[in-house]
Amino acid sequence: MSEEPRAEANNEAAPAQAAGRSQGYLQLFLSLHLPAVAIGLGTGMATPVLPLFAKSFDVSVGVAALVFVATMAGGFAASLPAGYAIDRFGRRKVLLAGPVIAAGAAFLVATSDSFTQLLIYRFIGGWGQQMWTVSRLTVIADTGSDRSRARQITSMFGIQRAGMLSGPLAGGLLAAAFGLRVPFVVQGVVTLLAVIPSFFVVRETAPGRSAAAGPRADAAPEQQEYSWRSLLRPPIPALFSAQYLATTARGATLGGGVLFLFAAYAYDSGPAELGILSSAMAVVGIPITLAAGYLMDRFGRMVTIVPGQALMGAGMVFLAVVAIAPLSFTAFVIGFVWVHVVNSMLSGSMQVLGSDIAPAHARGRFFGAGRMVSQAGFMSAPLSFAVLTGISGFGAAFFFLAGAGGVSALLLAFVVKETLAKR
Repeated sequence: MSEEPRAEANNEAAPAQAAGRSQGYLQLFLSLHLPAVAIGLGTGMATPVLPLFAKSFDVSVGVAALVFVATMAGGFAASLPAGYAIDRFGRRKVLLAGPVIAAGAAFLVATSDSFTQLLIYRFIGGWGQQMWTVSRLTVIADTGSDRSRARQITSMFGIQRAGMLSGPLAGGLLAAAFGLRVPFVVQGVVTLLAVIPSFFVVRETAPGRSAAAGPRADAAPEQQEYSWRSLLRPPIPALFSAQYLATTARGATLGGGVLFLFAAYAYDSGPAELGILSSAMAVVGIPITLAAGYLMDRFGRMVTIVPGQALMGAGMVFLAVVAIAPLSFTAFVIGFVWVHVVNSMLSGSMQVLGSDIAPAHARGRFFGAGRMVSQAGFMSAPLSFAVLTGISGFGAAFFFLAGAGGVSALLLAFVVKETLAKR
């Protein structure tokens, strides 16, 4: 072929390639980022309201913490069933069903007439959110390369977390203006609207399966059967142990969580004040999370995870000192900013490690087990907070979380090996 026809062919192909990239970016936004920010925003709107909503049922601070535990318990219970369903029935069905269930649960929360009903509906909401998270992680593992998965996963968690941090401002203002139930209605509406585009753009990505058909009859046996004992093969046990401890430490920052409870009971902070404090962190959270994803794809997964976990433990020690001294609300704000900045750096990091070693024929079940471990850690934070606060006060609760973060950093540094292959 002469140079001139080849140049003409290249010129003709360039617009098509650019159009393909643009279509890919649009599909990624509609199927990943839009639902992530909507789910995060809805969760964030409810966060500063929940402690006060729970308090309206005349419960103690220890019992009030269960509103956060209930959501995490729902996610914990959903992890393995969701993972199995993803491998058995396909990624797309589970990914679409999750947000619909979460939205329905938010509407039900707004109708709660008792604290027991509130806990049940929060449990259902956690189940739906976990279905979406596990299926979305599986799709990324199906389609992403080892040098891009960290950026995709951290962008999903970072944008969702930005919504969680931005939402409290809107939720606090809505609660102050219209009552404590309105933010939950808005949460349901936002989640439903955001998932609508996914019905049109999400395609099935499971190996050996299409959107219009079930598993291929000629699929390899390992694609049809998977032994749960495979989860005991190194380095998976060490990874899951570190993941549990890491999420226990980070669980205090999940949507404000127990930090909001501490502020509400120790400083008598209101929903608007807590909402403004949390939303301010969204400004710095997104670039930190995205930068961490780039660094993990470029230099290895451990470059951000190990120092991040060590800093999280140190931040919890500082908050323990704030609680024991006790120090002023300004000191609490410093600790709040500290742990939220570190959490932004760690957002999605353990899932990135998992995506490197997940077996292709059973990614749904692998991520289901991994999310169950994470959810157990996230539940341990408010549970331990409730127990230790009742026994010894806030300081002991923060020291426990600090220990979990420190041990996780040691496990990752000395036991879990780098999972990103060298070029």
